[in-house]
Amino acid sequence: MPQIILGPQQHAPQIDGSVRGKAYNFLAKLAENDTVPGLHIEPIVRSVDPRVRTGRVDSFWRAVLFKVQGREQDAIYVYLGVWPHDEATEFAMRATLQVNPVNGIAELLIADAPVVPSAFAAPSEPQAALTEPLFTRLGLTVDVLVNELGLDTEVAELAFECGEADEITELAELVTGWQGVALIDLSAGRSLEQVKEALAIDEAPPAPAADPDAQLAMALEHPAARLQFAFIEDDEELRRAIEDGDFAAWRIFLHPEQRKYAERSWKGPFRLSGGAGTGKTVVALHRARTLARKHPGARVLLTTFNKTLADALQRDLKLLDSALPMSEGLGEPGVYVRGVDATVRAVLQSRSAGLEAAVAGVLGPRTADVGRITDRNAWRDALASDGSELPPSLRSPVFLQAEYELIVLPNRVKTFEEYARVRRPGRGIALDRSARAAVWKVISAYRLNASIRGTIDFAEAAAIAADVLDAAERRPFDHVLVDEGQDLGPAHWQFLRALVADGDDDLFIAEDSHQRIYGNRVVLGRYGIKIVGRSQRLRLNYRTTAQNLRYAVSVLTGTEFVDLEEQAEDASEYRSARVGPVPRLLPATDAGEEFDTAAAVVGEWLKDAATPETIGVLVRTEQLGEQLVRGLDERGIAARFVSDRSVPTGKPVVMTMHRAKGMEFSRALIFGADASALPAAFALRATTEADRADVLQREKSLLYVATTRARDELAISWHGDVSELLPS
Repeated sequence: MPQIILGPQQHAPQIDGSVRGKAYNFLAKLAENDTVPGLHIEPIVRSVDPRVRTGRVDSFWRAVLFKVQGREQDAIYVYLGVWPHDEATEFAMRATLQVNPVNGIAELLIADAPVVPSAFAAPSEPQAALTEPLFTRLGLTVDVLVNELGLDTEVAELAFECGEADEITELAELVTGWQGVALIDLSAGRSLEQVKEALAIDEAPPAPAADPDAQLAMALEHPAARLQFAFIEDDEELRRAIEDGDFAAWRIFLHPEQRKYAERSWKGPFRLSGGAGTGKTVVALHRARTLARKHPGARVLLTTFNKTLADALQRDLKLLDSALPMSEGLGEPGVYVRGVDATVRAVLQSRSAGLEAAVAGVLGPRTADVGRITDRNAWRDALASDGSELPPSLRSPVFLQAEYELIVLPNRVKTFEEYARVRRPGRGIALDRSARAAVWKVISAYRLNASIRGTIDFAEAAAIAADVLDAAERRPFDHVLVDEGQDLGPAHWQFLRALVADGDDDLFIAEDSHQRIYGNRVVLGRYGIKIVGRSQRLRLNYRTTAQNLRYAVSVLTGTEFVDLEEQAEDASEYRSARVGPVPRLLPATDAGEEFDTAAAVVGEWLKDAATPETIGVLVRTEQLGEQLVRGLDERGIAARFVSDRSVPTGKPVVMTMHRAKGMEFSRALIFGADASALPAAFALRATTEADRADVLQREKSLLYVATTRARDELAISWHGDVSELLPS
């Protein structure tokens, strides 16, 4: 059967839904049998490329395609879009599909058309009057870019008219495919060799082939070519590709470097880090799909911190591949998508045989009743009843909970003598024996109260489930993929390690220490997950504009971050593939004026927004969010506050910064960024001096998360004194 490939369609006119439906029917028939007479697949006389064809979509519309006879008897058809009849013929006469002679990547060229649209405005004054070109300062030349990397000459020459990275980003945004990615990587200081490696470009140029069509077929499969050419594998995928209209909206985008991490096999756990918008989640989704397809019958878990993010993963996975086998139960073939705590519950409910022993092994003698969750105020209550012997510096529920989850639970400490001997790396405050005795008294009270009520907390549940699995003969999964790993605690990691046996492709972890807004800093090696030499970092942001990313990164300035392997993370290495307006800073004198400002900004955005729910307004607390919805309504702006529900359609969305984790908006307003809200007073209240720095770091990370939710425009408002966390 013929292979259909969707090629770059930026030259094709916009078409309505009825025409898209006809285009789908045309391509579906073509994919089944390209000899059907009604398709009218016809060559174009005097065309630049003899492979180009047009096909009859209806009496008015024609499809433009290339026919590549590269796979024995089955032809490959590269689809470029549909045009009115005469325009299709005119475009087809100028279109060429060729192999880049330097790097072997398939490329679409249009005769007599500029590679870079005239929208790119190079500096109007001579470079000498401004600054030396960025690429000159980096030791590059036009000749190197053209003859060693394979860039188009026009693109390379324009790049050398750019004095700074922002101008290169503007140019790259107008250059399709791998060339734009290469420009951004080079402007960020990556060497030519590193760019070639990321794009899977071999050092030696491709040798001329005896069969040009066979060579072109291989060039279309080049990892960098996949930025522009997508192989369609079934009718449903084809229907979504055509009917959705926007290629990027239906097929989750993979950079060649990302594809390597999604498809490669690893001899054990692998960790992928990267800033917001660099595509870690996209890689995890593609990897889940790859593993399920490569190993039919495999049991694949795709999990993350909470239910909201897990629901988003499941939705995006179905968008990526609606035919992918999904699993609804532990141990069943297919991809099982759940939050980590939901997976813990599923294990506890399905493995009752070893439950009593596991509870005793984690918590000591107590009831095996684990059906309910401990009250959120239980640490406060235990401190109030049994914390009188604690020194004042340790009288903090935050400190006690962290000590319990980082030291006591992962080490399965059940007695004071065990606690007196256990090591406490990374806790930041030393405890002598008397201090440990006072801490243990509160921990004992916490456990006793929970035992009386028949409850456990989330960390205890994960630790118990891990012990249940360690005692079982068979693990429930063959592959475990974890997104947002920076927000998981030690017991979670012990549980995830226990879900899958040691082996190839057992654990895949995506994380970003800069987005740790829950829990405490964790080092994976302490909990049985060894990732030596199997760790990589993504640096190119596809979501956030360069201006928004620069502002977001500046929020983190002056704070040291380390990843799950205790290695330093530097946010300054991140760069963006897009440009846009600078963030708008909107101070107000009082709350009423800030409400007026918010209504004006959202109202302005609504005039341009085809889908109002792509506008997000982010706040620190639910209380402020509900107040804001009422305030906007009084000013004629209908918005909706979202907590645990899915995002509604038809209205701008108001939600907390925590709830926005994993979300994306075209335009985002951060409301209430004043000194009394950021950092939140309740987050700092009753913390020890040792914990205060970590709490402040999480508050900074929360603001970083919020600022990176905006794809195109970002605005920040406050009244009174501005938050100390905002860049000056």
